Amino acid sequence: MHIWVLIKQVPDSEARIQVKADESGVEIEDRYTLNFFDSLAVEEALRIKEQVGSGSVTVISLGGGQKSIEALRTGIAMGADEAILLEDPAFAGGDEYATAKALAAAMKGMAWDMILCGREAFDDSAGIVGPLVAEFLSIPHITTVVKIDLAPEGRAVIVEREIEGGKEVIKAPLPVLLSAQKGLNEPRVPPVMGVMKAMRAEIKKIDLHAIGLSQAEVGRTGSREEIVRYHRPPERPPVTMIQGEAADMVQKVVALLKEEAKVI
Repeated sequence: MHIWVLIKQVPDSEARIQVKADESGVEIEDRYTLNFFDSLAVEEALRIKEQVGSGSVTVISLGGGQKSIEALRTGIAMGADEAILLEDPAFAGGDEYATAKALAAAMKGMAWDMILCGREAFDDSAGIVGPLVAEFLSIPHITTVVKIDLAPEGRAVIVEREIEGGKEVIKAPLPVLLSAQKGLNEPRVPPVMGVMKAMRAEIKKIDLHAIGLSQAEVGRTGSREEIVRYHRPPERPPVTMIQGEAADMVQKVVALLKEEAKVI
């Protein structure tokens, strides 16, 4: 069983994020981590490999610099066998469509039975890169998966996915792409030996030429959408503290709701 996992390095949930004064972008504190939903996907890939007793797990990411490499090393530390980074200046500024196209092009011709990814990335919450990769590869995809079982007859999976008001069970043939939802598993903490292995591991790098696409198909030029500007959230109004006896405070609250908030 050969399983590939799409992963991404995202800002830490506690990192400070500021909209630039000209609203052209955001400034992010240098605190990054492996996307939570992607860690679920890596964990599930490792569990499936352990269940089958053979095969490999490959983690793949698109991006540049040390941050993407750190995400891939986290995957190796957890137990992945190989890591691949798509790195080229031409990939910069791409939207979800351009990113998915590059990832799919890199995976064409490779050996894989299943592709796993997170439900969405914490930084943009788009949730469409995985399904787009599946569409480019012409394979079925199932999102928000909370349980994965291999079918007894082989070459198929039986999964549970979340839907509004409940869950549904779907059977799909391999190869298939599945996106992980919270509740699928509990990601393991990388062991010390795994961390040491990850530090020594070679990260295979693939550029634009290697995936067979033109510069017009990836990055900013290959994108289907453009972020025009960012807006800062409105400032929260000051808090009004009310003190005194209960009856007096009730009267003050009612007066404020009528005169200032104008909700009654």
